[in-house]
Amino acid sequence: MQLKELYAYLDSISPFELQEKWDNSGLIVGEMSAKVSQIVVSLDMDMQMIEEAGEGTLFVVHHPLIFNKLVQLDLSKYPANLLGKMIQKNHSCIALHTNFDQTHLNRYVFEKILGFKMENQKSFLCTTKDEWRYEALIRHVKQKLGLSILRVVGKKQKIKSIALCTGSGASLIDEVDAECFLTGDIKYHDAMKAMSEGLMMIDIGHYESEKFFAEILYEELKVLPILVIMANSKNPFHTEID
Repeated sequence: MQLKELYAYLDSISPFELQEKWDNSGLIVGEMSAKVSQIVVSLDMDMQMIEEAGEGTLFVVHHPLIFNKLVQLDLSKYPANLLGKMIQKNHSCIALHTNFDQTHLNRYVFEKILGFKMENQKSFLCTTKDEWRYEALIRHVKQKLGLSILRVVGKKQKIKSIALCTGSGASLIDEVDAECFLTGDIKYHDAMKAMSEGLMMIDIGHYESEKFFAEILYEELKVLPILVIMANSKNPFHTEID
């Protein structure tokens, strides 16, 4: 298949026009007329993936490989080191980031992974109402997301509503209409703001809440007449526990 055909298919299932203004979803590397030999789907990509992939591979990732402005290509530094190798092997890359959050990822994690019954979705925020005890909710989130520890802001013994945004969603605090907000990358000042406003927050991790990207997209792509491979992106962090 040609890259332009695959780009059009991805756009049909998760329109690129939905991405945030600051985002860089869409074609990152490649030429629309290029022939694609296979597709690799992954949250992120690394040098090992590139070295193991055959010529003409299309990588479809969640996080854009080029995000901030590039002013030079120093091939010893990230992301230029990956870009240089990709060009040598005639690889392509398309990112599905904030558009995919809205069309697929947040809802999937909320319903399929955490098992909540979604009552409302507004752009990035999925919400539901029920009743949970603090200890039970913490155990449930840990188990479903494979987390050994959780950082919690504004502990509440009884929770009657939950909202979720995968990845880094703390900037959405003012839009949250729930007693407890699940998201990742919660910063100190976000926590202070939430605590002062009576909002409970649970940091579910960036990687941990988005690691399902590849399995979701694989299901969408496996109907195509081309080999699709699901790669396991590595978490750049590890936890040290005394």
